[in-house]
Amino acid sequence: MSTSPLLGSIHTDLNKEILDGKAKLRKWLNMNFRIEMTDGRILIGVFLCTDRDANVILGACSEYLKSSEGETEEPRVLGLVMVPGRHIVSIQIDDTTPPQKYYYEE
Repeated sequence: MSTSPLLGSIHTDLNKEILDGKAKLRKWLNMNFRIEMTDGRILIGVFLCTDRDANVILGACSEYLKSSEGETEEPRVLGLVMVPGRHIVSIQIDDTTPPQKYYYEE
């Protein structure tokens, strides 16, 4: 059974995109992420992993709520959090908070 050159090219391009995506995710590991959710909450924590459904695991996470006047209230410390992908509006690398070390180096 042989594949056509066109299918082989598509398969190669798809593999390259997957490898590029994995490299990008690895680069983001242990960086502070800022996630805005559909209900208006903002979560800031250390990016630990994700899955095929775009669920995100954050460590050392804090939750920020906006008051009715539009001001941000004091953060609530949550710790380890799983954020469902369907509730994520936006994700940004957060460089406004000092990096947190969520792992041990040997």
